[in-house]
Amino acid sequence: MAREHPLMPHATAEWLVDNSTLSFDQIADFCGLHILEVQSIADETAQHKHIPRDPIEAGELTRDELKAGEADPKHKLVMSHGPEQQLRTRGPRYTPVSKRVDKPDGIAWLVQNHPDIPDSKIGKLIGTTKNTIQAIRSKTHWNMDNITPKDPVALGLCSQRDLDVLVEAAAQKAGVEISDPKFESDRAALLAELKAEREAAKLAAQEAADAEALGLEPGANAAEAGKKPDFVDPWAKK
Repeated sequence: MAREHPLMPHATAEWLVDNSTLSFDQIADFCGLHILEVQSIADETAQHKHIPRDPIEAGELTRDELKAGEADPKHKLVMSHGPEQQLRTRGPRYTPVSKRVDKPDGIAWLVQNHPDIPDSKIGKLIGTTKNTIQAIRSKTHWNMDNITPKDPVALGLCSQRDLDVLVEAAAQKAGVEISDPKFESDRAALLAELKAEREAAKLAAQEAADAEALGLEPGANAAEAGKKPDFVDPWAKK
């Protein structure tokens, strides 16, 4: 099993160099660094300058362990473990404070464009509560006058992939078949292109027929057939 080292080894080494009498070997061993890195920190020749981080306050080293290391240069410092932090496994998705004001707009867009999506799914997608969603559905939200439906993907509240998965699941549950919007747009563009080609071919055929009837070369302007010549020979036989 690999030895544990401080979360920020260079910053911790910076603090130990400035605030202890530990040897460079001890600091390098504790922080998981090469002794030359510790030497460069002490000589202030390191490429990057770090803000010193106190490992005692961080719960990674006890004061007694530090004193034991200072008293014996051969002593290897041992990491200490603080209380384990509880992992956040439940609750709505976390949203940065700067984007929380956009949540009602994103919820309104989903309610308006995808009313079949359950409130519980919207809550997980956006990171909000059922009460807020229900208030926006029923238009009883306290700030309803200032809520403008906006795409939650454009607002940065969720990813397009997560939204597509949710919409498809809701549609399948409701028995609605979803077509690919990109496919539909490509199909429409192709049909328009074919129609334009048929119209152009029809027009070209009509112009060729008119030119043949007037005895003109194909592609010549039929209007020129009735145009008078610029010079008339008065002695020409009629």
